[in-house]
Amino acid sequence: MAAARTLLRPAQHCARHLLSTTAHASAAPVPSSDSATPKGKKPLTRSQREFLSSALRVNQAGELAATLIYTAQTPPVVAREPHLRPLMKHMYEQEAGHLKTFNELIAKHRVRPTALYPVWSVLATGLGWSTAVLGREAAMACTEAVETEIGGHYNGQIRTLLEMVSGWEAEGYEVGDEFRGLIETLRRIRDEELEHLDHAVEHDAKKAEPHWLLTGVIRAGCRGAIWVSERV
Repeated sequence: MAAARTLLRPAQHCARHLLSTTAHASAAPVPSSDSATPKGKKPLTRSQREFLSSALRVNQAGELAATLIYTAQTPPVVAREPHLRPLMKHMYEQEAGHLKTFNELIAKHRVRPTALYPVWSVLATGLGWSTAVLGREAAMACTEAVETEIGGHYNGQIRTLLEMVSGWEAEGYEVGDEFRGLIETLRRIRDEELEHLDHAVEHDAKKAEPHWLLTGVIRAGCRGAIWVSERV
């Protein structure tokens, strides 16, 4: 996580390496009447580069927060419910893997991390600890709320990327394997986040009191953090 703090470059210069569908196609001869020249891979527009940069930035911040929530939750939860240790470990390890993925992508493509790392670190740790001391149900309700928002967030990113791919293909451009790989990575991470949501519901998240208030506040906080991290 610390490595991500050293990354540096304005968002408008980000994502030109992999996150471009790649470089301009080289100059081609005028096609003959009976053959068409392939267009190659289309460069990203400025708005597309900015979208991809903000997506990597907010995803990295979100996965950092997730690891800190589980780190803070695990000791109080496991102290009262030792049988939950394997589940808490499993969810933490998946979140740590997600964070590693986005740390690597941010470093590779020189995307500026969010400037609010210290703020999100404190808030995520506080959220994890406070819900855990309220009991297993509240800790699981926290996971339910967070993963509900994160699942929808990843779905939105995936839809946008697929629309970009459809547009390029309709215009006759190729789409790079790395760009398609990014979409598959987001799908895998989304599915793992939704798995956590299922685990939370299975372990009595709905029994937290008052469930509507607890999850409502956490979900609103997540939406606010996503909005800010995309921009700052």
